[in-house]
Amino acid sequence: MRCGISVTIKDIARILDISHTTVSRALNDSPLISPATKKKVAETAKMLNYVPNYSARSLVQNKSFNIGLFFTTIGDSTSADFFYQTVHGVSSVIEKSYNLVINGLDHFEDFDWVDSRRFDGVILVSQSDRDDEFVYLLRERRIPLVVLNRKLPIDSIVNIVSDDRGGAKAAVNHLIANGHREVALIGGVPGFHATFERREGYFEALMENELTIKKSLMEDGDFTMESGRVAMTKLLEVQVPPSSVFAMNDEMAIGAMKAILSAGYSIPDDFSVVGFDDSRFSSYFSPALTSVRRSIEDVASRGATSLMEIIEGNVELTGLTSVETKLISRQSVRDLR
Repeated sequence: MRCGISVTIKDIARILDISHTTVSRALNDSPLISPATKKKVAETAKMLNYVPNYSARSLVQNKSFNIGLFFTTIGDSTSADFFYQTVHGVSSVIEKSYNLVINGLDHFEDFDWVDSRRFDGVILVSQSDRDDEFVYLLRERRIPLVVLNRKLPIDSIVNIVSDDRGGAKAAVNHLIANGHREVALIGGVPGFHATFERREGYFEALMENELTIKKSLMEDGDFTMESGRVAMTKLLEVQVPPSSVFAMNDEMAIGAMKAILSAGYSIPDDFSVVGFDDSRFSSYFSPALTSVRRSIEDVASRGATSLMEIIEGNVELTGLTSVETKLISRQSVRDLR
């Protein structure tokens, strides 16, 4: 292999003594090429670390071979674990066929540059209805779109979400079932869909168990560990502190645990804590964090699969898919019964 020079289709063709047209067709899984030839071409391409020339392919096929993955924000309020799992879920589906271009909507003042020449399709991880302008722009430009993480009031778009409300309700019900009558809430960014849905789940659990909703036991965070620490510090100062707290994501739950331990209390003997997301680090914390598992990676891979069906099958898919959540019980909750 030539050092420092990119391997081309012609290099593969020369090694196998076949035409570069045959190599191109084999790499694109053409039915005109035999399985045996496809296998030899794929093995040789892998051995040579061949990287497809998407620019050349785009000229031939009138496609960009780019998929846009847009987040409402990729700032602090989008946790590293959420970001990683989303990217991994999408990449696992499209990595062999498309380039992935990642952006945050909050980084741009306008989106004139987002068009069908640059993107064959877009996956939007949406938190706020402020994203609707971007959604309508993509529809006007007829760019295939899948929206994750937020229910849209639009039936004609593929929309995949997790059951945030049901998961939050299960978390609070778990605390109540263990004898906790004073359950505090550490909320997320006001205006975010996840914040609204998880707060509604919290309210429903309290009301169905005939417990009073107390404003003094509710503090907003912004999905970061530090905001969880600050919120819990305030909750420790109320006249009648809660015996338990539900944080709307695991990072804020860990921040809350930090505040509890720093104040000289123990978990779960003095305070019980439940998080949301079941992040990778939840089971490694001491005590291990009880959390609501939602498969962010599953939501992302389902979204990418739907987008591929739309783009490559030239079909119109629509509708809402809700992915179940599940409470994972660990050591951060004390049974007071």
